[in-house]
Amino acid sequence: MNENELSKEVVDAAIKIHKTFGPGLLEKAYEECLAFELRKRGLKVDQQKGLPLTYEEVTMEVGYRVDILVENKLVVEIKSVRALQENDTAQVLTYLRLSGCKLGLLINFNVVLLKNGIKRLILGQLHEE
Repeated sequence: MNENELSKEVVDAAIKIHKTFGPGLLEKAYEECLAFELRKRGLKVDQQKGLPLTYEEVTMEVGYRVDILVENKLVVEIKSVRALQENDTAQVLTYLRLSGCKLGLLINFNVVLLKNGIKRLILGQLHEE
């Protein structure tokens, strides 16, 4: 699957989870449910995947962790907050740079209608899905 196809699978799974539970759960609960649902669909999912930071010739493990990495191609950052902030977007863009991935999804489950809580991010561009 390419990144766009993976993105559609993730959004579909997130909508299914949101329809079941709605807003109000902790981020970790949504992360676990989403990872479970994506694995059920036969996708390779890494949770809390560490991303090293390389500066000049030194690689450092400084605590950057992607909530969900799908098929080593798609970064998914889960939130359960009143409103997304600019730094949430910056966080995903940083994860894209560090991981070498092209596409990321920032999903805030703490909304009434999930489509209003999804941001599709490409380095240098912003799109809402």
